Amino acid sequence: MLNRTAEALFWIGRYMERAENHARLIDVYYHLQQDEFMSSIQLAENQHNDKWQRMVEALGSKASFEQAYGQYSEQTVLVYITLDRDNPNSLVSCISHARNNLRTLREQAPTELWEVLNSFYLWLREQSSDGLLKESPHQFLSQIKNWCHMFYGCMHSVMPRQNEWNFMECGRYLERAENTLRILNAVPRDITGGISGGSYLYLQAVLRSMSGYQAFRRIYADSISVERILEFVILGTSFPRSVHFAFHKLIEHIRSLELHDKQLKIAHDRIYRQISKLSAELDCIEIGDLTCERKDELTLSLLQSCSWIGNELGKTFFLVGEVSA
Repeated sequence: MLNRTAEALFWIGRYMERAENHARLIDVYYHLQQDEFMSSIQLAENQHNDKWQRMVEALGSKASFEQAYGQYSEQTVLVYITLDRDNPNSLVSCISHARNNLRTLREQAPTELWEVLNSFYLWLREQSSDGLLKESPHQFLSQIKNWCHMFYGCMHSVMPRQNEWNFMECGRYLERAENTLRILNAVPRDITGGISGGSYLYLQAVLRSMSGYQAFRRIYADSISVERILEFVILGTSFPRSVHFAFHKLIEHIRSLELHDKQLKIAHDRIYRQISKLSAELDCIEIGDLTCERKDELTLSLLQSCSWIGNELGKTFFLVGEVSA
């Protein structure tokens, strides 16, 4: 497999995971703003806008948003995250990048995969910001999630479990770990153990933004706190959006790569050992370390680990910068 092919597959996995995560996050936080309980509270405008700022921070786009729009509001944030083509992480940009990468692989990738992604892009391209803002964006965001699920279903049904599959899944699970950590990092530090009504709803939204609310309640019932959420979404072994789960799946797919070049196999073994070491360190985190006070330190450290993994995969397997930009 050519390096640029591997990189294209890796970024398809990342962009599709990013689009689904963004759609879910926007949907949950938008409806948190519209909640009857929240609507009954007279919030100052700056407090209301702080909530939209936290959403942008959870997507890792604070600096670029402020450069483009300056002020946070429902309208500017929704447009920026969904249909702004100047935002490289908007929904339309993610799907466009994924489609462009898959188009370079038309002769290698399953036809069904191209048909789904191309139809997804053509539908999304026709959507307008006026239509999005005129009504609740729930239907639009639900359709985004449905398209992503259709893509994943097609991918799981028709792709051979070979290197192409493994590179796409590597991108998907690395992106998943980063998204989970960014959401946690955006949780305000002043939300602590004694949960008030507003804080309880906010922490529910954090779990729902990862599709983890029901799974969390099966383990912890109604005992929602930042500490328990950290334990669940960082160390959870069975929750598919936890950092632990994503790291272990990433290692599994790296291990499954079949390489014939001797130098590449040596580099592969090295990165496999290094990522396995990071995963072992994650497994050794003590429950007592998962506190509000240490949340930012821990999530930033794990985000740096994810960035390092991405850079190492690029240096080892890809022609950096030729496909992903």
